[in-house]
Amino acid sequence: MNIEPLKAEEIRDPELQELIRRCEALGVPDALFPRVLARAPGHAKALLRALLHSHVEGAVDHRLKEIIRVRLARTAGDPYFASLRSARARQAGLDEERIEAGAGSFENDPRFTAAEKWALRYAREMYLNPEKVDAAFYTEGKMHYTEAQIMELG
Repeated sequence: MNIEPLKAEEIRDPELQELIRRCEALGVPDALFPRVLARAPGHAKALLRALLHSHVEGAVDHRLKEIIRVRLARTAGDPYFASLRSARARQAGLDEERIEAGAGSFENDPRFTAAEKWALRYAREMYLNPEKVDAAFYTEGKMHYTEAQIMELG
């Protein structure tokens, strides 16, 4: 079953229009996903606000969050979200080579700092093996990130 996205002119809610505009400008998500969500405007606004806030704002480097987003989309087997790229991350210098490295075997890759490697492990383990994210794991993370930043990464 496919749910057809609304046409832009069918979306009348000014706040939802602005959220979709911000998504289009960022490139994640693209215009298609928010226009599908727009069939339930209240849900769409809440979800898009949260998505934009967690992905764009905060104290963690947007490029790192973009690598994590792509990695998780690939792990989930979601080619749609795995193929999207953040315009902001690209403008900040993120390239496909670094995305591929972060989505692959990053553990011994000198392109990543110890903090970035921890964040990539955190994302992987939270998705695949949450039982491994224990007190010792968080203690290691706190050597690199504040608790707020760890929550942002999660």
